[in-house]
Amino acid sequence: MARLALYARVSTADQTVDPQLDALRAYAARRGADAVEYVDEGVSGAKDRRPALDRLLADARRRRFEAVAVVKLDRLARSVHHLTALGREFEALGIALVVLDQSIDTATPSGRLLFHVLGSIAEFERDLIRERTRAGLAAARRRGKRLGRPPVLDGEGRARARRLRSAGRSLREIAAVLGVSHTAVARELAAGR
Repeated sequence: MARLALYARVSTADQTVDPQLDALRAYAARRGADAVEYVDEGVSGAKDRRPALDRLLADARRRRFEAVAVVKLDRLARSVHHLTALGREFEALGIALVVLDQSIDTATPSGRLLFHVLGSIAEFERDLIRERTRAGLAAARRRGKRLGRPPVLDGEGRARARRLRSAGRSLREIAAVLGVSHTAVARELAAGR
């Protein structure tokens, strides 16, 4: 019986890997394969190092399975560089990569071609998302919207902190008087709002 690695990943803690695992388990059952699961939950695909992916790669190097199955390429990696590196390593180890939703099987020449084309598209999509996010933040700044963490102290609290500092009080003393952390006081005084 063939051994198969099933890899699933979600980026945030409020997402679930269940739909991915259901599809992967069904694929393994159809193939009559003995499967081992590797799951990264709440980990970005932009990160090359992920706990379950690292275990999968270590087991691949020990030749513990013959193929790796994922639902989509972007579950495995979000950059062409990382995807290509993984593909090369799997190929060198004689391990096929199967991507269910995109009908890729790198054991075939057409599967390898499709693997590289879709990997490029996944990276392009990620770059577009990053570009749109930057553009949105820049537009918000131009409209005068304050971005980031809200201030810990209101205008009156900041004025009081400045008066206490001018009177020679330490950041820790000011923080104790205002009921906030000394780093918050330092940040608010440095901002000079």
